[in-house]
Amino acid sequence: MQIELRELRQGFESAGFVIDEDDLNVVYLALRLEKPLLVSGPPGVGKTDLAKALSRICGARLIRLQCHEGLDESKALYDWNFQRQLVKIHLAARSGSVREDDLFTLPNILQRPLLQAITANEPVVLLIDEIDRSDPDFEAFLLEVLSDFQISVPEIGTIKAVRKPVVIITNNGERELSEALRRRCVFLYLNFPTIEQEASIIRIKNPVVLDGLREEIALAVARTRDAGYHPVPGAGEGLDWARALFLLDADHYQKDYVDKTLDRLAENKENLLSFQEYMRNNSGKAGAKQEKEPE
Repeated sequence: MQIELRELRQGFESAGFVIDEDDLNVVYLALRLEKPLLVSGPPGVGKTDLAKALSRICGARLIRLQCHEGLDESKALYDWNFQRQLVKIHLAARSGSVREDDLFTLPNILQRPLLQAITANEPVVLLIDEIDRSDPDFEAFLLEVLSDFQISVPEIGTIKAVRKPVVIITNNGERELSEALRRRCVFLYLNFPTIEQEASIIRIKNPVVLDGLREEIALAVARTRDAGYHPVPGAGEGLDWARALFLLDADHYQKDYVDKTLDRLAENKENLLSFQEYMRNNSGKAGAKQEKEPE
């Protein structure tokens, strides 16, 4: 895709996606080389959000294939529209002739995400989400799509892409991916944001949250991650905590309501207790910072 690095940087800023310069260069390289971008990293670091941001930047439709165990061609590629074929057979029987060529055509196919991306006339971002959850056999099937951006349908032949989609593949690292797949991709590893990046994300997504409170939330999330609790809170949990704590600080809701909210947001009891302990120990600092904020 022909896009300048400056335009890509501005696009991420406009989309509200915080990305550092090194990661930005990798994304830019994948776009210019027209190669799939393999984004690896722990859950919650923003891999899926990266694809969503790119679709907005490129003005492209986002087509998402959610991978899971047992995913096969009929769910990812295509299936025949048997009802449509039966109607054609019934109508053709009245005229006394049924042609096989009329039954096995592209209009008689139910297009799944991969085929939708190949046949699309408009710009498309194809998100193959959590590839490591699929079976290795399905990963091997993807190689033709990623190498030549084409799909083979035995009854029809080879269908080539009208225009190459931007392909984003996410990987949580639950299993080792094949060397053949990795060779066809540009690799990007996303880690959890730094405290400064976390505060920036909260500022962008929750502009009403005061600066002092943003810093305290970012520090608390980082502390929970460093403590080694599982599952590790991602960016989404930090944003949810920011919203809930701002409601508590603004005294819009009763304390028991906010406690229940935090209980739902925390992935497990250990994370919740750790977070609440941190906020208790630092509540005085946060309050002092907030008092300095202008009305």
